[in-house]
Amino acid sequence: MIKILIVDDEQIEREGMEAILNRAFPDLIIEQANNGNSAVELAASFKPDLVLMDVQMPGINGLEAVEQILAEFPQIKFIMVTAYDTFQYVQSALKLGAKDYILKPSKVSEIRTTIGKVLKEIENERELQAESSLQREMLQRTLALVETDVVTQLLFDHVHEVHLNMLLEMLEIQSTGQVFVMNVIVPEGMEHFYTKMKTIVRKAKSGWMGALYDGQLPIIIFRNGQSYRSQATSLARDILLAVNKEQKAGWFIGIGNVSSTLDKIRPSYQEAIIASSDRSLPVKYRFYQDIPVMNDSVSSQQVRYLKKDLSDQVRLGQWDQIKTNLSQLIHAYEMEEIKIEQAQQFILEALWSIWSVINNLGIEAATPFFHYQASNYRHLRSETIHLLMEMKNSSDRHYLSLEADTIYQVKQYIMENSQQNISLETLSMKVGLSPIYISKMFKEKLGINYIDFLTECRIEKAKKMLADPEKSIKEITIEVGYHEPNYFSKVFKKLCNVTPREYRKAMLGLKETER
Repeated sequence: MIKILIVDDEQIEREGMEAILNRAFPDLIIEQANNGNSAVELAASFKPDLVLMDVQMPGINGLEAVEQILAEFPQIKFIMVTAYDTFQYVQSALKLGAKDYILKPSKVSEIRTTIGKVLKEIENERELQAESSLQREMLQRTLALVETDVVTQLLFDHVHEVHLNMLLEMLEIQSTGQVFVMNVIVPEGMEHFYTKMKTIVRKAKSGWMGALYDGQLPIIIFRNGQSYRSQATSLARDILLAVNKEQKAGWFIGIGNVSSTLDKIRPSYQEAIIASSDRSLPVKYRFYQDIPVMNDSVSSQQVRYLKKDLSDQVRLGQWDQIKTNLSQLIHAYEMEEIKIEQAQQFILEALWSIWSVINNLGIEAATPFFHYQASNYRHLRSETIHLLMEMKNSSDRHYLSLEADTIYQVKQYIMENSQQNISLETLSMKVGLSPIYISKMFKEKLGINYIDFLTECRIEKAKKMLADPEKSIKEITIEVGYHEPNYFSKVFKKLCNVTPREYRKAMLGLKETER
């Protein structure tokens, strides 16, 4: 519905204009003002879309009223109503932004046309505003989905068809470097607080919210000018204050340590999960760094021993031994009745040590972390072995790829340089592996030792050269890498069941037959 305010000091003029409008545009909402001052007051309360403003009135004139109204409500449109002798005022009003003017007196058809044109303009603007509003709403929904997907890709082993960097460019909030994670425990039935928490995080311009799953909500927080603890505490309190007192039970927030960059954020998430596991504290949030350190018991000695041996065990590929050691460590924690959240924390540190070793070896593997707090030691043992096997599989794939590439390099080198004296030491220097390892790998992967492969390459080259009658047997012997023609002949006959001369004769005879 479009609202029109008719302003004129003559009642008969106002009533006549309203009658014309009601007949021509029956859906309008119309109000009247009898002078400029009343027009200014009604504009504030009635908020018209269009004002039909008489120019000459007692008190403030129409031009002054237009100027005052536009100062407060620039979106209101004006049509000036004037007699011929006040046309100069209309020109001033048009400069202020008035859309058109109507002369007194005017034909009804002219009034309908002039006003109808402005009403159409108002309707078009409303349609554009509605379309723009819908586009903004759709954009906000899209950005919310992008934000959730970014958090999922950063914190979980999640692959999306849209690359993470492209999603980051779409978000309004950009990462500033250092980040940390808060894990909010949301009680069952309190899921509707998600929108309120998102508003709090958005208002603080401090981070991205992930998806609420199984009662846990991860939030990636960007560091600002405050200290780490002050920033985290302030945001945690704001979130908890948004919850009604009678609904506080079950809420808890775990806060992970600061990570230097977004691509190193997963450990902070794991720390936040561990920090939120013990919800018995009177304060409903806890920093990971505030978790009590375990006493120097047998199990703490074991974990130090385990970490000491991990490097060698990983480098030697002794995954069964690592699995046994971790199982024994978990068993020791269980026997000493260590709290499950503390045990998970120390096991995670051991897994990170393993990951660090294989990462330093150039092996790409996902950072190990528990998605949720283990409910018991059986669950902890199962999840630990699962994470360990994932790293083992990454290591196996790496070395399989490395071996395949190494075999290819060795084969290519032998084929291209078979005329030279190639030793295992030569191949070792070429690919950077020990001579014994190369010999073993060559035999296992190709079913032949490197000397036999070298011999085959030399004989294949000799076969091609024997097809050329201009080359002597002695020349061919030297060119393929042998020094004695008699020895070359013996090797050739062993592999081909004929001597080099017999092979040449057969080849040349075949050529004569083909001619």
